[in-house]
Amino acid sequence: MKSRLFYLFSIFFLASGLASQGLALPIGNPAYDLVDRLTIKYGFERVNRPAFNPNLRPMNRSGLVRLLKTYQYQYGREISDTDRFWMQFTFNDNNEWLGLPGLNELENQEDTAQKWLLDSMAVRATRDYDYQRNSRPLFNYFWRTPANFLEVNRPDFFLRLNPILDLRYGLLQDDVEDYIYNRRGVELRGGVDERLFFYFQLVETQRSLPAHLRDFRERFGAVPGAGFVKDYSGLGITDGIDFLNSQGYLSYEISKHVGMRLGYGDNFIGQGERSMLLSDFSNNYPFLQLNWRVWKFHYQNTFAQLSAGEFVRQGPNLPIAKKFMAAHHLSVNIGKRLNLGIFEAVILSRNDGFELAYLNPVIFYRTIEGALGSPDNVLLGVDGSYRLPPSFLFYGQFILDEFKFDELILERNGWWANKWGLQLGLKYIDVLGVDQLDAQVEYNRARPYTYTHNQGVNSYTHFGMPLAHPLGANFSDLMLRLRYRPLPRLQLDGRFYLVDQGEDDPENGLVVGENINVANDDRGMDFGNEIGQGVGYDNTIISGEISYMLRHNLFLEALYYQSSRVYDDPIRENGSATKYISLGLRWNVARRREHF
Repeated sequence: MKSRLFYLFSIFFLASGLASQGLALPIGNPAYDLVDRLTIKYGFERVNRPAFNPNLRPMNRSGLVRLLKTYQYQYGREISDTDRFWMQFTFNDNNEWLGLPGLNELENQEDTAQKWLLDSMAVRATRDYDYQRNSRPLFNYFWRTPANFLEVNRPDFFLRLNPILDLRYGLLQDDVEDYIYNRRGVELRGGVDERLFFYFQLVETQRSLPAHLRDFRERFGAVPGAGFVKDYSGLGITDGIDFLNSQGYLSYEISKHVGMRLGYGDNFIGQGERSMLLSDFSNNYPFLQLNWRVWKFHYQNTFAQLSAGEFVRQGPNLPIAKKFMAAHHLSVNIGKRLNLGIFEAVILSRNDGFELAYLNPVIFYRTIEGALGSPDNVLLGVDGSYRLPPSFLFYGQFILDEFKFDELILERNGWWANKWGLQLGLKYIDVLGVDQLDAQVEYNRARPYTYTHNQGVNSYTHFGMPLAHPLGANFSDLMLRLRYRPLPRLQLDGRFYLVDQGEDDPENGLVVGENINVANDDRGMDFGNEIGQGVGYDNTIISGEISYMLRHNLFLEALYYQSSRVYDDPIRENGSATKYISLGLRWNVARRREHF
C-alpha cells in the first residue's frame, strides 16, 4: 500500500510540472464552450496541477487536454453524448498532447487508476485510445488524422499543418453592395524536445464593409481585428478593404512551472462575452509573456508594444507613433468553485523606448509610475468567477483607472476623474434540465473618460481601438445569449444586445469621454459627468447563427445580423443601420464577432 501511495504521489507531482506555457489554443475555438460547461458542472479538480485558469485566454493546449482527461476519468459515465463528442473533437484537435510514451505497455494491467494517471500527464505521444486515425488518408500521406492536413510525429519533434478558409456571401438590406467575406490562409504549429514550441498563422482577407463597420473606420481609422488596410474592389466588391494579418510565437519552457512566450497576437482576460480588463477586439500586437503556474496560483506577465493608430502618424511614410504596455494578472483557484484575480496595467510612451523600471515582473507598477512623476496611464482591476454546480457560473470584473475618494464616495458630484468600469455576468447551462441549452446574461458599464489619459497617445488602446470593451467608455450594455445543440454537430446561437452610450459632438467641440483616443484634458467639464452624457443613442443588436460541422472543424453556417442606432436628439440624424443575412463555409479558423 505504501509503495502504491508513493507511486501515485510521484506521478502527481511529475504531471504537475509539465507544459507551463506550451502551445496556446486560439481564442474562439469550440473547446472554450466545452470547458465552460464541464468546469461549471464539476468545478476545479485537485489533480489538475498546476493551476489551470479558464479566465485567461488563449488557454494552454496541454493543460486543456489534461483537464478534459481528468473529467473523462472521474465523470465519464455522467458526461452527455454531445459533450463526449466535443471532448473527442478537442482530443483530435490537440492530439500531440495525448497519452504518454510507453502507455501501450500498460494495456494488460488491471490498475486502471495507474493507467489513467499516466495518461493524465498529457505528454506528447502517438499511441492512445483517444488518438484517432483516418482509415484512408489522402495519397497515404495527408489527413492521416481527422484534424490535420499534414502531421509529423517523431520522438523529439512534432508538426501540424492546416489550411484556413472562411468564405461568406450575403445580402445587405438598403446598402450599396452585397455582404462578401473572403479569408484564406495557413496555420502551422510544432514542438521540439517538449520544451520549445512554435506557432504561425497567416491569413489574407478581402471583404465588403457593412454600414456599422464603415462608420467605425471613418471615426477611428481602423477596422476591428485588422491593422493596416487597403481599399479594395473586385470579387463583386466595389467599396471594400484588403488586409494581410498574422499571428505567431515561440514558446519555451524555462522550468516545470515557468514558461515564456515571445510572439505577435492577442489575449483575453475574463469569462464574459466582453472584457473590461483586456480583450481581443483590436489588432494583434507584439508581446513577451511569462506564465508562472505554481500550486493554485497562476501569475501572468505581459509586455507589449502597441500602436497609437493611424491618426497619430509621425509624418508621411513614417511609422505610426508607438507606445508600450506592461501588465500582470495574479489568480488563485480556491477550492473547486472559486477563482479570484487581480490585474494591473500601465500604458506608456517614450521617445527613447521602453521604461526599464516596468520590466520588473513582480513589482507594483503604480509605485514605479509615481516615482517617475506619474506620466503614464495606470489601471487596476479585479476579476472573479464562482461556480455553483451543476448549472451556474457567476462572474465579474472591476477596472479602476483613476478616482478621488471624497468625490467617489462622499460628494458624488460626477467628478470627471472617477473613472471605473464594471462587468457582472451569469452563465446557466442545461437550462431547465434541457441538455445543451445554455444561456448567458452579461451587463457592462463604464464611466466617461475611463481608459483615457491626459495624453491621447497613452490611452488604453491599440491601433486606435479599445484594448478592453469595444465601446470604449461612457456606456452601459446588456447582453443575452442562448446556445443550443440539438445534435452534436448542429448548433443554434443567438445574441441580443441593448446599448446605451453618449457620443462626442465634434460640430460643437463637445468631448464627453466616449472616444478614449481623445485626451481627457480636452474634457467638456470637471463635474456633473454621468454615463450616457453627450449625444446619447440606443442601439439594439440581434444576431442568430446556425452552424453544422460537416467534418472536423469544417462548418457550414448561416448568419442573421441587424443593428441600428436611434439618437435621443430628434434633430440628430440616426446612425446607419445594418441588416444582413449570409451563408458561409469556415474551416480551421474561428469566426470573429462584429457585435458592438
